[in-house]
Amino acid sequence: MAETSRFPERGNDSKSGIVPFQRKHSGKSSKELHAFKGYLFDLDGTIYAGSKLLPGVLSTVSWLREQKKSVMFVTNTTIRTKESVQMRLSELGISCEGNEVLTALCVAGKFFQEHEPDAHVLMIGEAAMEQELALYGVKMTKNPLLATHVLVGLDRQFTFEKLTAGVNALRNGAKLIAANPDPFCPIDDGVIPDTWSLVKALETASLQETVRVIGKPSSYYAQKAFDLLKIPPAQCLMVGDRLSTDIQFGNSNDMYTALVLTGADSKNDIVQTGIEPDYILNQLSEIKSNNL
Repeated sequence: MAETSRFPERGNDSKSGIVPFQRKHSGKSSKELHAFKGYLFDLDGTIYAGSKLLPGVLSTVSWLREQKKSVMFVTNTTIRTKESVQMRLSELGISCEGNEVLTALCVAGKFFQEHEPDAHVLMIGEAAMEQELALYGVKMTKNPLLATHVLVGLDRQFTFEKLTAGVNALRNGAKLIAANPDPFCPIDDGVIPDTWSLVKALETASLQETVRVIGKPSSYYAQKAFDLLKIPPAQCLMVGDRLSTDIQFGNSNDMYTALVLTGADSKNDIVQTGIEPDYILNQLSEIKSNNL
């Protein structure tokens, strides 16, 4: 069940005994976990780990759909297109529509389309980044001297040559855009460096700073999610396993938040980061059990 906080200001839910985590100065009224209209879920560490669904996920998503709730999957991945994320969920037994999936890459494509239509982007990323940007008509270049922007995502083929190209583009006046602020990505036998590790290398060598982060927890990403959901933020619950992205994303964009302890962060990390969720869940099915 959801955990009590070190600020135990709310009483137990009469049905389930769940005590929501009280976030200081949140200004929010208490809500039961099943009472929201929209549910936003991170993927890695929340819906699945590696190639397997996490416990209680399928039954919870199915139950939310039966209750006519809106469901959206919001991910910072930069190594999968929106379409491939949708296909992966389908392979795991979760069918979803295209407007129920939002990725850092498709939001990046929207950003360039809306705000920088004349940009020439030098990308540091994998094939999915190129494919997704192309869908939004983003012009790309491999010439550092022609680049107006450097967009960085996870790149498992990152090389000294790519670093050099990015640095020269930035020193020539290009703007540095991070697809997400994730420092590492969990894998089955540990972690690998993620986007923010590469961003820091570029910042260090170019003496330039990142001008925008596209993915969670950015307000621009939230705007695109709400455009699709058409539900007020205060009627949405953001569920994820990372405090610095998922929970901060919800907190800073007026949603309720639930940290699920099936992925990256633990209760101890709440104290260390100072980022506080409204609820703490051992697993996703506690959303459903709150209504039993």
